Amino acid sequence: MKDHTVNKAKQLAITELALRDGHQSLLATRMRLDDMLPICEKMDAIGYWSIEAWGGATFDTCLRYLKEGPWVRLRELKKALPNTPIQMLLRGQNLLGYRHYADDVVRKFIDLAALNGVDVFRTFDAMNDTRNLRTAISQVKTNGKIAEGTICYTTSPVHTPEYFVDLGKKIEDMGCDTLAIKDMAGLLTPAAASELISALKQVVAIPLHLHCHATSGVAEMVQWEAVHAGCDIIDTAISPLAGGTSHPATESMVAAFAGSPFDTGLNLQALQEVAAYFREVRKKYARYESDVTSVDTRVFINQIPGGMISNLANQLKEQDALDKMDQVLEEIPRVRQDFGYPPLVTPTSQIVGTQAVLNVISGKKYKVITNETKGYLRGMYGKALGEINKEVRALALGDEEPIVVRPADLIPDELDELTREIGDKARSVEDVLSYAMFPAIAMEFFAERESGQFNIEPLNEPAQPEAVHAAAPGLAPTEFNITIHGEQYHIKIDGSGHKSEEVRPFFVKVDHVLEEVFVETLTEVVPTADGKIDARRASKGSKRPKATRDSDVTTPMPGRVVAVNVAVGDEIEAGQTVLTVEAMKMENPVHAPESGTVKAIYVVEGDTVNPDECLIEVE
Repeated sequence: MKDHTVNKAKQLAITELALRDGHQSLLATRMRLDDMLPICEKMDAIGYWSIEAWGGATFDTCLRYLKEGPWVRLRELKKALPNTPIQMLLRGQNLLGYRHYADDVVRKFIDLAALNGVDVFRTFDAMNDTRNLRTAISQVKTNGKIAEGTICYTTSPVHTPEYFVDLGKKIEDMGCDTLAIKDMAGLLTPAAASELISALKQVVAIPLHLHCHATSGVAEMVQWEAVHAGCDIIDTAISPLAGGTSHPATESMVAAFAGSPFDTGLNLQALQEVAAYFREVRKKYARYESDVTSVDTRVFINQIPGGMISNLANQLKEQDALDKMDQVLEEIPRVRQDFGYPPLVTPTSQIVGTQAVLNVISGKKYKVITNETKGYLRGMYGKALGEINKEVRALALGDEEPIVVRPADLIPDELDELTREIGDKARSVEDVLSYAMFPAIAMEFFAERESGQFNIEPLNEPAQPEAVHAAAPGLAPTEFNITIHGEQYHIKIDGSGHKSEEVRPFFVKVDHVLEEVFVETLTEVVPTADGKIDARRASKGSKRPKATRDSDVTTPMPGRVVAVNVAVGDEIEAGQTVLTVEAMKMENPVHAPESGTVKAIYVVEGDTVNPDECLIEVE
């Protein structure tokens, strides 16, 4: 492996983000391992300072959608990149999940990540609370790996240059080898970057590493000014996975500094070969492309990080609420102010973003409050730099006082208990840690692994229309014109799902623009708990009845049931939590709208549910 120190001369070092943040920012983290491995040999020969290839949202996506073992992915990438350090993004005490974990889990996770192939641990805390970094950074050093402490950059009335410089010095004093400035939303301007880097260089001796998204359109200028001010390493993404909510293009920045005192020494021709490969790969993931991943200067106001916005758009699309994106973007700054101006990066970006979505979809602010929002307001993610809205906190916590200690101090060692919980479903300690991160999703993954049949999210490439027509020449036409309110549209069906599916995807060209639509059965009859037939129409192809009564328990947004808290025959009170539904990776308690007796339950853990369905019938 190359000498992993920054050149004492001014030569600029590069970290490549194509295998993690590039596709996370533009393609909802959906790139598969099979599309990474063929190009690794050429990437390994480039001479990058590191390649970011693990952590962030990749762990979740591997289990949830791609059905790839995340630990397997890491091992395979390590074998394919023997000469280049693999870098991961680690959320401090959150690891890769959405809560704080006990110190024994944090230590074991880092031990195994290091053993399986991670060389550089970029470690951050969403609240910039250094108490949440110490255990992780210490364990990275114990494993002899590169500890990169991180400043999460943001702007607000309480985040000043002096605050960030002081934070940088505290991180260096924790024993870190490098210091990253993580501008996850693209908020740095060239002037602000120059000022911050210059000020940090006055008090910090370790190399500085800049990570900035291109969302606001100024990232290349930011990197230029930062390097001239003393920045040692910059993050870039190969051009097919660069720009917009991603990052400056690797080739562009290499060319920009070529021939200068900061020349990277990287070969542009070799980079073009890597770019040509990813240019073709990106085409396979067209279904994850989004209009909201291009340059958007509104980021200076809403501060949505690049790694989140494509996922947010995809999740709103799944909920049939993409038309509410602008309302959500307007609501996010208001929620952030209520929460004391946390930097918007995982998990705080998901907590604030999900709460904003719930405020918009429910039509009333804080009508529905997620468990993660309650935990945040309780102090379970760390201390907010700004003042939290007392009325919002009271809505979430009542008279309960927030904590003031390091959150993990309240969490006893839990690795042994997690091991007992998962039992024989785990084949390794890595499996136990996967379960710790995402219990329900991991258990589903293990069950599918055991059966040998993975339910992998399809890329849904449309079938050739000629093949569909030839196979069934007597079926309805696949190309026609329709007229709606006097406007004529040209329609062409390019393929569809299998006729036996309850929800069938159709690929339809409307005036030559390809759209994916879903046709759902709406006429199922519904058996009730006592064996009779419910006369109510089923909801959107579901076998559950449509919610029509004030007492029907429904979910405020589409999601997945992770807990059922009542049984048929239970007496319940209005406002009692009867279900927990995971939506947008957050857990949302579902409350009984009225008091009464549970007559029927139409869901079990693991079910996918929609807002118009009756999940529990109360009488």
